[in-house]
Amino acid sequence: MSERPRGEEPGGGERPGGEPRQGSTPAERFFDAAIGLLRRVRDEEAEPIAAAGALIADTVASGGRLFAFGAGHSSLAAQDLVYRAGGLALMNLLAVPGVVGVDVMPATLGSALERVDGLASAVLDSSPLRSGDLLVIISLSGRNALPVEMAMNARALGVKVIGVTSVAYASKTKSRHASGTYLKDHCDLVLDSKIAVGDAELTLDTIPAPFAPASTVVTTALLQAVMATAAADLAGRGIEPPLLRSGNVDGGHEWNVRVLREYGDRIFYRQQ
Repeated sequence: MSERPRGEEPGGGERPGGEPRQGSTPAERFFDAAIGLLRRVRDEEAEPIAAAGALIADTVASGGRLFAFGAGHSSLAAQDLVYRAGGLALMNLLAVPGVVGVDVMPATLGSALERVDGLASAVLDSSPLRSGDLLVIISLSGRNALPVEMAMNARALGVKVIGVTSVAYASKTKSRHASGTYLKDHCDLVLDSKIAVGDAELTLDTIPAPFAPASTVVTTALLQAVMATAAADLAGRGIEPPLLRSGNVDGGHEWNVRVLREYGDRIFYRQQ
């Protein structure tokens, strides 16, 4: 099993203290890589996470609505925020047909749609987003037309935008948007997932390509840290966070009925 040089990529072939890994299994190496990335995000993104939580709390407190968008596998982290036990009931999925996960056939069509100019405008024009709302846009590379235009057009509407991306892509890849810019260039706040370009944490001498992506693990955890921060921020202001409970615990269903009824005008995933 080959090892990456020290400091070459996040989650590489060393233990947190710098001790090389010897003889570990691929499974152990992947867990070590993911844990290393989570530690980096926790330590290096502490201030942006706090700021993002405060921005979400500001939106909730002022009567705004919350939305999340991601294309392809980035949509998984967006979906994880919506209608989730322990999560904010006000988070809605901004769905773009054909790019929500890998729900379209062939799956490669979803990748092609991310590069289509003008698609973001059509989506926003038919969405409930309005000035005063907040949109979380998740894109690992941040280089495709769809997330870039989504951020640009949302901000033009007066929507606050939090971008979740790997900033490394902006220095190591070419933008696919006509402006030459990336998602990170059009956000009120950027959260850097620290994922290496290519999103593969492991190498093996007998396998010709790097493998074992960690972006979903890290991005999902990063966003849940933001949601936890927002909930605590609201409570600190004397506002009960509009949280959902698991429907599989006693009293959970009744609790959720109350929350969904109280905030029904800001929740769109219940509408037919």
